[in-house]
Amino acid sequence: MSDTRIERDSMGELQVPAQALYGAQTQRAVDNFPISGQRMPAQFIRALLLAKAAAAKANVELQQLSAAQGEAIVKAVEQLLAGDYLQHFPVDVFQTGSGTSSNMNANEVIATLASRVLGDAVNANDHVNCGQSSNDIIPTTIHVSAALALHEQLLPALAHLVEVIEAKSVQVHPYVKTGRTHLMDAMPVRMSQVLDGWAAQIDAAKAHLEATLPSLQALAQGGTAVGTGINAHPQFASGFARQLSDLTRVEFRPGQNLFALIGSQDTAVALSGQLKTTAVALMKIANDLRWMNSGPLAGLGEIELQGLQPGSSIMPGKVNPVIPEATAMVAAQVIGNDATIAIAGQSGNFELNVMLPVIARNLLESIGLMANVSRLLADKAIASFKVNEGKLKEALARNPILVTALNPIIGYLKAAEIAKTAYKQGRPIIDVALEHTDLSREQLEKLLDPEKLTAGGI
Repeated sequence: MSDTRIERDSMGELQVPAQALYGAQTQRAVDNFPISGQRMPAQFIRALLLAKAAAAKANVELQQLSAAQGEAIVKAVEQLLAGDYLQHFPVDVFQTGSGTSSNMNANEVIATLASRVLGDAVNANDHVNCGQSSNDIIPTTIHVSAALALHEQLLPALAHLVEVIEAKSVQVHPYVKTGRTHLMDAMPVRMSQVLDGWAAQIDAAKAHLEATLPSLQALAQGGTAVGTGINAHPQFASGFARQLSDLTRVEFRPGQNLFALIGSQDTAVALSGQLKTTAVALMKIANDLRWMNSGPLAGLGEIELQGLQPGSSIMPGKVNPVIPEATAMVAAQVIGNDATIAIAGQSGNFELNVMLPVIARNLLESIGLMANVSRLLADKAIASFKVNEGKLKEALARNPILVTALNPIIGYLKAAEIAKTAYKQGRPIIDVALEHTDLSREQLEKLLDPEKLTAGGI
């Protein structure tokens, strides 16, 4: 038996692997774009398949497809989603900018399976793609896949991270540490105040992401090629959104202006900006953990992160802060992805953006990476670190910046003189202040109490 078969499309005949579910247009894309070896993300293909099922259901309701054709298309999608469907989608991310190759890949695969279900021909263009164009189904799929990834992956992961940070904050509340600004000694803070700041950052990032959902759940579907709705039933957009909402349990609706949703990717750019903000917050937390864990002898050594693996192939006993490092790398990748998405978003030339596949790929990678690393950061770094109380107290006792609390009593210049003397002589600030002021040790101990100073005020 031959390992290929002949398929035909509007450009002629082409050899296709004999067992492939796809047809000529997919094979042309495979041949034309041997660029990265990266296929479209699984979440994107899943969303595209769900969109095809929703379109079939809507078209049956609107009598654009027979009930048998629609049922066959839906069963084909169900069969794909129940199995290893990615093997049938070999098209490279770096393909035609509209994503037409991926759209036809889905149409051809579904048509093949639906024809088997129906026992009669189901056409990739006329039936599976009924009422659609690559120009509206691909922007729609970007929105749908990103919305589902947020709902199912990233937002729950960030909620978990906040929950873990807040629980750890309660646990470490008794500990007071030297604050640092410019990486230099500053006024004391409670360890719980540090963590509460982290939790607030992540909570705010989560809220910003949630604020993008209404725009993300507005779809381009129904605009077909340029936004006019040509070849789509007037009620297709609303029927499609209703069917997709039933399939995904996420509320989707037709966009108010389909020209804008096809010609631009402003919502994706905005979402990517919020993903970048989240990445920046994760980077800050990761770096704080790395600094606090540094040492254990020659660094700050304020905390001890959970030891997860040997840290060196040559230095025995070395253990590194691997989870914060991985988090920082994820953040760097997300920031880079955002730059790509911003550039791609500028490629809305007249009635169509022509960098859709790379926008989809980068959005979904950013969401997935941060969802995964947020849970690791929560469970393998923050929940499990131990506080080195001895180091905290040692640093506090020698911190001349505590003299700031004396400003209202002795003035800034006198306090600065005391601080410089304490630095120069390496002595506790209370001893130097006792020599250079009229305050008693009892008064100084009360005024310079680090716990009291974490509460602010005069």
